[in-house]
Amino acid sequence: MTNNDIMKKLRVALKLRDTEIVKILKLADFDMTESELGAIFRNEDHPKYKECGDQLLRNFLNGLIIHMRGPMPAEKPAGDAKPQAEKPKQPKPERKQLHFKKR
Repeated sequence: MTNNDIMKKLRVALKLRDTEIVKILKLADFDMTESELGAIFRNEDHPKYKECGDQLLRNFLNGLIIHMRGPMPAEKPAGDAKPQAEKPKQPKPERKQLHFKKR
């Protein structure tokens, strides 16, 4: 199965239009036009067929994650973090030793 096949199957499964796929790619900072994208979805024997590279598929999947889940929350700088109060340590309960009767 080629990357082109994967892209075709994802487009159908997620019911995405070419404009939506271009927007998803932009979420991953990957610019592509609809006509370039159309070349990927053509049959292999078509003269305008273009092979889908690993980078395109990777960026599409990364953009799809952002599209579905939303952007990752920004991390707080270490200096602004409030120190959490430490819980007082409680002593461990003593373990009772088991004595077995010999038969």
